[in-house]
Amino acid sequence: MSRAAIRYAKAVLSLAQDKKATDDIQKDMQSIIATVEGSAELKMVLNSPLIKSEVKLASLREIFKSTNEITQKLFDILIENKRVNLLAEVAKQYIVLFDQSNNTQVATVTTAVPLDKALSEKVLAKVKELTGNEATIENVIDESIIGGFILRVGDLQYNASIANKLTNLKRELSN
Repeated sequence: MSRAAIRYAKAVLSLAQDKKATDDIQKDMQSIIATVEGSAELKMVLNSPLIKSEVKLASLREIFKSTNEITQKLFDILIENKRVNLLAEVAKQYIVLFDQSNNTQVATVTTAVPLDKALSEKVLAKVKELTGNEATIENVIDESIIGGFILRVGDLQYNASIANKLTNLKRELSN
């Protein structure tokens, strides 16, 4: 993560808090991340030194026309400072800072099949018990873990996957 992205995200969060628009901006940032990561063309446009700033700004305004005025100002500033390539990073940092300010964190749960509602609630309860903070779940599907799950919260990781158990068993047997 670049320090510049963190600085922009802090500025956006501060402005959003002043205008009581943190939730709206958080939705905008999630939309930006999903859109930029889902579009190779948009990524190329934002990173290309050949495409004029006005074209980049017009593209962002068109794609994200329903976003909050604070998000629109972020586009202006990033374009003006020739840092628009950091847009997705700024959005990710904003979400991290937003979650920290609300004592919430993202628990990434990697499973072989999608989590059902009951299991999601159990995971959230366990995360709250372990960290003392509320959490939201991001479920990543990875069939290579065979079964079980991998839970990652901040810099804590708990690996209860079948693939991990098989690897450990193999290591023990080879010793």
